[in-house]
Amino acid sequence: MVVAAGNSIRDDEASIATRAAWLHYAGGLTQSEVARRLGLTGLKAHRLITKANQDGLIKIFVDGDVSECVELESRLSERFGLDYCEVVPDFDPDALPLKALGIAGARYLKRQIENGEYTMVGVGHGRTLAACVEHLPRMAAGGTSFVSLLGGLTRKFAANPHDVIHRLAERTGAEAYVMPVPMFANTEQDREVLLGQHGVADVLELARSSGLVLAGIGTAEPEASLVATGMVARSEMDEVKHMGGVGELLGHFFDKEGKPFETSLSKRVLALCREDLKRLRIVAVAGGVIKIPAVLSVLRSGYLAGLITDERTARALMEGLPVG
Repeated sequence: MVVAAGNSIRDDEASIATRAAWLHYAGGLTQSEVARRLGLTGLKAHRLITKANQDGLIKIFVDGDVSECVELESRLSERFGLDYCEVVPDFDPDALPLKALGIAGARYLKRQIENGEYTMVGVGHGRTLAACVEHLPRMAAGGTSFVSLLGGLTRKFAANPHDVIHRLAERTGAEAYVMPVPMFANTEQDREVLLGQHGVADVLELARSSGLVLAGIGTAEPEASLVATGMVARSEMDEVKHMGGVGELLGHFFDKEGKPFETSLSKRVLALCREDLKRLRIVAVAGGVIKIPAVLSVLRSGYLAGLITDERTARALMEGLPVG
């Protein structure tokens, strides 16, 4: 088994090196499988594993949070058909562990930008993704561009306080494409008019070309972020919950079994349709006690390729916490 020792690799790289070494030596994965699991290039995975050996990171035992989290990652991946999963150790006592999730999400996004595999990355919005960008260091985006997958204005045409796309552009200097409309139109007819506008249609077409989508997961509770930010009226969210809504992904709602359903909101959402989402690689950053039912709902939907979550949430998901 494997354990980290010393601090010769800087903290963020040391964490990835430890995971890479654990997956390779203890988990029996090939270096190419390690690279895929961690979202790295094959060369980067090989370099980290070699560096871990050279710097004495390989010892006899793995103990503590890292090994436990990696085991949870493997179990979640197998149970929900994920090709990427990252579970971060608990250190944030809040019901919504924004710091832990923000750091993990930022590191994941940083690796994808550095790898240069995706020229277009689609992003949602919300508190968790905003925390990811907050922890993202200033860096050159290289050939990576970002596109918003959702309308970013509130019902009163005010700016979303948890907007992500503008912050990403500011942190990375990347080209960023914004959908300058509310997340939900007033009527279905208004939605069709707005979607027909050249700027909106063009951004949606770019969104469909995203090689990677980074999304949050919302709830159907009255205190949901969509309600708190004025994107949705409380009465509208009450309707969704009454109809059995539990989880929300990029403007679409799912019941406790992960089945999508139509609501008055989903018929007015200014976002990619579910058929488009099914064709995209979506990695969600989500967790916390208040979101466990919603995360389980979206996992069961089969729309996710990857999940970054916290240890408490991961354990609850594996224990089959009742939803609803």
